[in-house]
Amino acid sequence: MFHEIAVLGCGAIGSSVGADLTDAGYQVTLIDQWPAHVEAMKSKGLHIKMPDLDLQIPVKAFHLHEIYSMQPQFDLVLLAAKSYDSEWLTHFIKPYLKPTGVLVGLQNSLNDENIAPIIGYQHELGCVIELSAELVEPGYVVRNTTRTTTWFSPGELHGLLTPRLKALEDLFQCCATTKMTSNIWGAKWSKLISNTMTQGPIGMLGIKSFEAGQLSGFYELAFELGKETYEVGRALGMEIEPIFGLTQEDFLGSSADVINKLLHTLLKHLGKNSRNAVVQDHAKGRKTEVAYLNGLVVKKGAQVGIPTPYNQAVTLMNQMIEDGRLQTSPDNLNKVKDYI
Repeated sequence: MFHEIAVLGCGAIGSSVGADLTDAGYQVTLIDQWPAHVEAMKSKGLHIKMPDLDLQIPVKAFHLHEIYSMQPQFDLVLLAAKSYDSEWLTHFIKPYLKPTGVLVGLQNSLNDENIAPIIGYQHELGCVIELSAELVEPGYVVRNTTRTTTWFSPGELHGLLTPRLKALEDLFQCCATTKMTSNIWGAKWSKLISNTMTQGPIGMLGIKSFEAGQLSGFYELAFELGKETYEVGRALGMEIEPIFGLTQEDFLGSSADVINKLLHTLLKHLGKNSRNAVVQDHAKGRKTEVAYLNGLVVKKGAQVGIPTPYNQAVTLMNQMIEDGRLQTSPDNLNKVKDYI
């Protein structure tokens, strides 16, 4: 079903998935907007260093502008770019999607709400993923989760279990432990709960995820963030879905139990060496996705009348770091209440 595959956006996630699919024998085209990275992939291929595998593999990599002259037609596009690049890249790739083709976002946040109207709802599937990796230099990725401990859950936006969803589940088995879902929106909101507890708050600390868990007061802040996100989701009618390999039985307790289960499972899953994406972005002076994570909770909370002071404070502090008005530091953990 998926013969011609494109990975659009080849940072740590896109490169890891593109390398895995190529290694499994699929026809994969990698497309990225960072010239140095594309040139490195063209000349040396991809080097993905995993805890249990050192993969060095030739790949088909192209600059954005090269696609215009190639005029390819893809059965499947895997969008692995940052959330803030979702819409323009969807417009970019739309002409190169076959009439029966689909786009799948391998991203954080709820970008499907903005992508589907562009590409057409019949052309999009959702996916929740947990893959920890860092693009260290052009062509070289250090991946913290193995293929077995990486976790994917694709789903149709309308919730039906379709043949193409089953085909996608089968395809992703070479990249991760994969299980399709009939509740992709609930799964995405569960991931958002996890992300709001980790990406933004740890990002402003500037340290590894494991190190953040050792700080006094971190779990208390993370819980407040997760509680707000959980309550906004419920007000929106979301049915929170088990992710990261958890089961419905794991979610039988109170909302506090669910929130803590998501947080501790994610931190354990990431291990001791993981620097989350926001930490990496701040270190490199790049724009972060916090506005699409904690900031999204603030926006959605305002729509349903749920106060979100902790998510608002974390969003503001990360924006201040981007603007150069605040530095990443573990001391920022003690400053959150100053912005509430």
